[in-house]
Amino acid sequence: MRIRLITVGKLKEKYLRQACQEYLKRLQSYAKVDVVELTEASPALSTEQQVTDEEKRMLAAISPDSHVIALAISGEMMSSPQLAEYLQQQTTYGQSHFTCLVGGSYGLSSQVLKHANLQLSFSRLTFPHQLFRVMLLEQLYRSCKINRGEQYHK
Repeated sequence: MRIRLITVGKLKEKYLRQACQEYLKRLQSYAKVDVVELTEASPALSTEQQVTDEEKRMLAAISPDSHVIALAISGEMMSSPQLAEYLQQQTTYGQSHFTCLVGGSYGLSSQVLKHANLQLSFSRLTFPHQLFRVMLLEQLYRSCKINRGEQYHK
């Protein structure tokens, strides 16, 4: 399995970088994972221009053979076992490359959302995208553990 995270912005805080590195290390046993950090659009641009600028770069970074999961507050909510089952079903049907999209401050554009195979929401709450990256990596790791029948999920 290959997983690509395409995110807007870099992790600034050391503790968040360390947490991400820990989950990336844990995921190595289950998947080849890479993280693509896109630079944030210039704050001098309007909100619409920022989203459009990030949209172009995000769409260009998606592999055509990838199953795209866009993280969006308005997306479908799943439990951890449901997410694990979803990933397992996709793998069963021959999909082995997943791309997870995490937008910047203003979220993902409608074009990016249309490109996604799944729009997924972790909550109706808003989270800082830097913290959310840690949460996403943890849930991917949890899904892999669940799918292998290993102890972790409670």
